[in-house]
Amino acid sequence: MAHVCIHWFRKGLRLHDNPALMAALTDCKELYPVFILDPYLHHTKVGINRQRFLIGALKDLDCSLRKLNSRLFVLRGKPEDVFPKLFNRWNVTKLTYEYDTEPYSLRRDERVASLAKEHGVDVIYKISHTLYNIERIIEENNGKPPLTYKRLQAIVQNLGPPKKPIPAPTLENMRDVKTPRSQKYEDEYRIPTLEELQLDSQFLGEELFPGGEQEALRRLDEHMKRTGWVCSFEKPQTSPNSLSPSTTVLSPYVTFGCLSARTFWWRLTEVYRGRKHSAPPVSLHGQLLWREFFYTCSVGIPNFNKMNDNPVCTKVDWDTNQQNLAAWREARTGFPFIDAIMTQLRQEGWIHHLARHAVACFLTRGDLWISWEEGQKVFEDLLLDGDWALNAGNWQWLSASAFFHQFFRVYSPIAFGKKTDKNGDYIKKYLPLLKKFPPEYIYEPWKAPRSVQQAAGCIVGKDYPHPIVQHEQISKKNIQRMKEAYAKRSSDNNESPIKKQGITGIYISPGLLPPPYKTW
Repeated sequence: MAHVCIHWFRKGLRLHDNPALMAALTDCKELYPVFILDPYLHHTKVGINRQRFLIGALKDLDCSLRKLNSRLFVLRGKPEDVFPKLFNRWNVTKLTYEYDTEPYSLRRDERVASLAKEHGVDVIYKISHTLYNIERIIEENNGKPPLTYKRLQAIVQNLGPPKKPIPAPTLENMRDVKTPRSQKYEDEYRIPTLEELQLDSQFLGEELFPGGEQEALRRLDEHMKRTGWVCSFEKPQTSPNSLSPSTTVLSPYVTFGCLSARTFWWRLTEVYRGRKHSAPPVSLHGQLLWREFFYTCSVGIPNFNKMNDNPVCTKVDWDTNQQNLAAWREARTGFPFIDAIMTQLRQEGWIHHLARHAVACFLTRGDLWISWEEGQKVFEDLLLDGDWALNAGNWQWLSASAFFHQFFRVYSPIAFGKKTDKNGDYIKKYLPLLKKFPPEYIYEPWKAPRSVQQAAGCIVGKDYPHPIVQHEQISKKNIQRMKEAYAKRSSDNNESPIKKQGITGIYISPGLLPPPYKTW
């Protein structure tokens, strides 16, 4: 039977290593590549950098499809409202898509699959967003998510290497497949502009990380040529405040699926072959396994992005302080290193993983004692590589709520940045108001004599805020509060839902550093 097929692009915004797309082309006479701007996922509150990246990725995908005599059809609305109309309008008989493990996505896909069945449409999905089938990893761990990195390593070692990526479709694959491309369709299903999405691009900065598969593959090629750097890469040794990224910044491309994780893995394997190289957890392979770790946890742990009803998350009596939360979010804490990081995040949509560590610790257990769930929301909106599973997992880790328990190790908002940037060049770049402060005061401008502040053209308390907390005092108080939260958890352990659900091994061994937040 020759099918009329919709291939539904969601995260896998690429042609290479897209087995669901190749399944769409099997016994296909008409192909409709579709992307739906879902109001739940692509609402206007999502940061404009992230929206610009998505639009760029869609344009790139459309361009690649047109080279195959096809095109991308972009629609807006809830998928369960959109698909019945498309099924009827195009006489669809097959629907294909890449499997997605997020809770919302699973519910959405279940609804769409049910609607497809009602319309006599076959549904085929393929796993290609992760290195492995996540359910298989859980199955190999006796039906429970492995809650330590080492345990995950042991499981995937038994499973063997990830599947090799498949090539992108060619004109030969598309020889007998047609995509209707009338002028009416061109207008009706075109990719919207940022302005049409009610986003003001007037103050957008330079696009440092353009979205799209071609840019992803170009960047991958560029980095893989640096064989010595790739082989010696150790994530904790990279700099949080270098003026240009000290990592690959491929994470946004993996998050949106412009770059296949399996393609990344096997390209690294080629570079490593026959050479001495670093190893997980700090190597580039190790970063991909961290991603797999948090994906597995997110599938196997209920309510993974929340504190309550999350069996691995320590319950902490976080404060509710909207004023301090806004100061952190809007880079007004009075700590230049923290404010520079949050400014870079808002301007560029990306910050180094150690910078994420610093601002996450500051917001939660370090200084402000505000719930990691609030920080999670901000990162989800502003990060180009905002990924539901990794965002939730890393915020729990960095707040010492789960996975990592050395809550007494607190990042200093002053001393930490000085380690790799004594002159404060990073601060001067993102907070130009402070650029005339001498190095001895740029991390603590409130300590500068009035004459120095006047000479720098910035008076603390007038032009730049005083620190909103006293770090040395509050961090000691918060360590004690975390100690109490842990003690309460220990006393409640007999009734713990963790034990009831058979979930064990919450924390990693003390010798491991916090995981490199996914910013390859």
